[in-house]
Amino acid sequence: MSSVSSRFDLVIFDCDGVLVDSESLACVVHADVLTQFGYPITADQVHERFLGRSAREARLEVETELGHVLPDDYTATLKATIDEVFGAKLQPIPHIAETLAILSQPVCVASSGTPTRIRSSLTTTGLLDRFDPHLFSALQVERGKPQPDLFLFAAAQMNAAPERCVVIEDSIPGVTAGVAAGMTVFGYHGGGHCSPATAAALTAAGAHLVFDDMRQLPSLVVRGALAGEPIGLA
Repeated sequence: MSSVSSRFDLVIFDCDGVLVDSESLACVVHADVLTQFGYPITADQVHERFLGRSAREARLEVETELGHVLPDDYTATLKATIDEVFGAKLQPIPHIAETLAILSQPVCVASSGTPTRIRSSLTTTGLLDRFDPHLFSALQVERGKPQPDLFLFAAAQMNAAPERCVVIEDSIPGVTAGVAAGMTVFGYHGGGHCSPATAAALTAAGAHLVFDDMRQLPSLVVRGALAGEPIGLA
């Protein structure tokens, strides 16, 4: 497929579950480490409660329920375990590399992960060169997803008007944040963590359309920017 363009000035990608197929791995690790540190929880519960949110916000919620802060070595243990698992098992989302090669407009990453985690995940999966240095983290703003701060920050850094940005998201907090930022949001439900109900949930959260194959994205970006008509897959 030849290079394509659109009337969007910027494509903003979430990282986990959109660029790298990390969410199932991360949920298992988070559940195991939280349980180890005295907060029993399953991977499914982590997915339901914390998907798309920053580790900082998840930790604060857990500590509020526990009534005390987690031990100092919690964060280090979580990071080390994720590093080990991701280093051995992390894969890019299917077809994302070829999709990024086709998109001609500027792209960036806006993720709830830490700057170190974003860079590490993209390096492991061979995607860093397509985005570097345009990597934006929830740690750079006061409020993470589902608030719009991170997406608005990314757009400002990339000199793009929010209404001319399209966000690619896989989580309800991410979709909510993109809509609140005044951006077009495409919900992606092709990651390993997604279920048959994910598409409907992303639509209910406000996604302008949903799709499950990254090879669809270049044409969707073009069609979603034309003529101001409702965006659809038909």
